[in-house]
Amino acid sequence: MIRVMSFNIRYGLAPDGENHWHNRKRLALTRIQAFGPDLVGLQECRDDEQQAAFIRQGLPGYHFYGIHRGGGGDTALEMAPLLFRQATFTLLDAGCFWLSETPEVPGSMSWGSAYARTVSWAKLSCRATGRVLTYANTHFDYEPEAVVNHARCLRHWLDQVGKEMPLILTGDFNADKAGESYLLLTGGGLGDAFRLAHPHGQDEITYHAYDDLEDKERAAIDWILVSNHFRVKEVQVDRSREGRLFPSDHYPITALLDWRE
Repeated sequence: MIRVMSFNIRYGLAPDGENHWHNRKRLALTRIQAFGPDLVGLQECRDDEQQAAFIRQGLPGYHFYGIHRGGGGDTALEMAPLLFRQATFTLLDAGCFWLSETPEVPGSMSWGSAYARTVSWAKLSCRATGRVLTYANTHFDYEPEAVVNHARCLRHWLDQVGKEMPLILTGDFNADKAGESYLLLTGGGLGDAFRLAHPHGQDEITYHAYDDLEDKERAAIDWILVSNHFRVKEVQVDRSREGRLFPSDHYPITALLDWRE
């Protein structure tokens, strides 16, 4: 079994009042620890002592791989890092590229993107089975033209990886599942783990903005996508909170996967 989580933890400098990172960081870390993922993709993780260092310290059994997205300003230190449990996987290779017309150029932006955006990936060997997989994590922009082109850029990379490679992709895609980005990513050999487990898409909302949105504004924008090398055993959105204190403005989404024979 492989336990997978995707979690936008909301950047640590956000002026969120009672839900400021200083107040909710323990709860955010607790939700990761409670699920105990073998693979976890984070978004909006700022590389400073308040946020990334806190996560690293709280998850000592994990390898943490993240690259600054760049692009200037305070947001340049944000990452979309991936973590894997070292007792479960051995690292074979890792890398990062930018969702732009020049993906190899650090900090590059295209298509009217508000910020530079990255994809972190790792090629891993499963210690229990010896099987190899590629795990990738990302955070798309929110500008509509950029979102679609980010999906096209990522689709191109996925095609290069090849359908023979077992692959797990997590991220905050800032896109509706009825849109073109979702079709681009799920139309080429990847399945939406949540929809595979819950075909009608019930209770799949992940973005809630600390419960301050109307129902029509809430969105299922955090996805776990998997190749057909895996069976989806269980998928859930973790809606844990402590009164008005939330772990983030997104709920984490978790999946339990098994290798197909």
